Amino acid sequence: MWYLSKVELAREQPPAILANAIFQNAYAEHQAIWRLMASNAEQPRDFLFRREQLGHWPVFYLLSPREPSTLDGAWTVQTKPFAPKLAEGQRLSFVLRANPVRTRKASDDPDDKRRYRDDVIMHAKRQEQAAEANPTKRSSQSQLVQNAGPRWLEERAATNGFALETLQVDNYCQHRLVKRGQRQAIQFSTLDYQGVLRVVDVERFVSSLHNGLGHAKGFGCGLMLIKRAG
Repeated sequence: MWYLSKVELAREQPPAILANAIFQNAYAEHQAIWRLMASNAEQPRDFLFRREQLGHWPVFYLLSPREPSTLDGAWTVQTKPFAPKLAEGQRLSFVLRANPVRTRKASDDPDDKRRYRDDVIMHAKRQEQAAEANPTKRSSQSQLVQNAGPRWLEERAATNGFALETLQVDNYCQHRLVKRGQRQAIQFSTLDYQGVLRVVDVERFVSSLHNGLGHAKGFGCGLMLIKRAG
């Protein structure tokens, strides 16, 4: 059994309590979600989550193979079984926050096994810079997002049991999380996808929902939320 949970502030509480309950930074949010799922360094991550902002208040959605525990303080957790009834050919609206990356070799040396991950926007920018000598002819960041962003999801659709009918991509963002006691920050980028898809392989699609898409899943990426398309 899988579960979909909604974590939000109990807004009937005094404003001072609500203000103090809001996490001070993105890494604090990350730690709180892992506490909610009772995860630790010895237990691999087996859940996905997504953060949304509703007005002044953050809301978190979690998908997990076990029910979450509770958070101390002003937060409430609402959980329900997640077992959508799906069929081949079914159309679904979806939203997805992903960390889409391309892998590149560190050098042309065949003995150098190192690999680096670039987010698709920086990868496209690097390729364009190498091909186009005139800087005035290079694409803007928004153009790179609209060209390279959709391609990443389109390339993964069939493998994950769906076909895209409509797709919008926006909100390219670079994140830098600082963990106490570590000198090097955690850095990753995200893109927001939304649109309409068609299920072509139910088993593969359900597996993709459970496993998530892309990297940085421990930091709020990869969870696809779905509902019946109107």
